Amino acid sequence: MIEATGSDTVGDSVYRNIRNDIIFGQLKPSERMRLEPLRKRYGVSVTTLREILNRLTSDGFVVAEGQKGFEVAPVSDDDLRELAELRILLESHALKRSFELGDLDWEAGVAAAYHKLQVLEKKMLAGETTVRERWKNADWQFHRALITGCGSRALLETHGAVFDKYLRYQMLTLTFRGDEAAREHKMLFDAALSHDAATAAKILETHILGGVEHSIANRDRKQSELIS
Repeated sequence: MIEATGSDTVGDSVYRNIRNDIIFGQLKPSERMRLEPLRKRYGVSVTTLREILNRLTSDGFVVAEGQKGFEVAPVSDDDLRELAELRILLESHALKRSFELGDLDWEAGVAAAYHKLQVLEKKMLAGETTVRERWKNADWQFHRALITGCGSRALLETHGAVFDKYLRYQMLTLTFRGDEAAREHKMLFDAALSHDAATAAKILETHILGGVEHSIANRDRKQSELIS
């Protein structure tokens, strides 16, 4: 997720807000993005809004419809699986570099992120669904902490762009795999402290693919319940 900086312009701020609203489901997949309501909602001119929507089109979060305007990018199972494969590829490489280069400060950052995630996972396991978004944010922070020692800004930015698109799918269902996911996070944490990149890469692939299939199955189950 893109965070604010001290040099943000109004356009940068609105770009970040619209992007986050798409990721977190405030703007729904395939929803028409009508300029006048959006202009009022985000407090910018139509010209600035068009520039932002063109930028989001380049990012893959918005689709330009020619003369018809813009809509939020649609979603599909094939796209989710492709994003998962890209995430595995990038994150595994970043993990390897982080485990090779990570110092004591990196380990401390991973430990702090894991502690926060563990606390929220326990709440989720206890049925406190009101913390779902905080849990998902902590999940992102933990995975990000694991790779911040990679020493490559370009790699982190590319991974972040893929992760945000992947996160969008997760936010549509906010499913939790319970003990299984918590165990995988613990194994990733242990592998990080021992700098065991090979083990971490195997756990990461299982973790991500398991999350994809669980998300799809949960969505299909909910749709079946609505039909019946």
